[in-house]
Amino acid sequence: MSLRTIAEQDLATILEDGVTGFGWPITLTAPDGTVGALTGFSDDIAQVIDPDTGQAVSGRLASAALRTAAITAALPGKGLPVGIADAASKPWLVAFDDINGNAYTFKVAQSNPDRALGLVTLLLELYTV
Repeated sequence: MSLRTIAEQDLATILEDGVTGFGWPITLTAPDGTVGALTGFSDDIAQVIDPDTGQAVSGRLASAALRTAAITAALPGKGLPVGIADAASKPWLVAFDDINGNAYTFKVAQSNPDRALGLVTLLLELYTV
């Protein structure tokens, strides 16, 4: 078994184990409305650091990390999520609860796939209908 295969199996344990890993329920919705229930890592941080000044600034940074294999299994034939800049087109949506059970829905602003490890990191923006 190759080291890459072992790393992808370790990634599955780290991202999708809700007991001893970072696993957290995440719903991914394709632009055509197809919904996939996944487990991955999500975050939603209300304060960010300006990289130029090192100062804390008011902002919101949300992201989700999911296994490529889990996305393709949950949403067969849909491909990987991508950011859709056209406001008239339906975006990919990501929904998850915070640690206190408050539900949030975001649109995918940017998708950063790591095809060597089988990980997709999605940078998110708050979505309002």
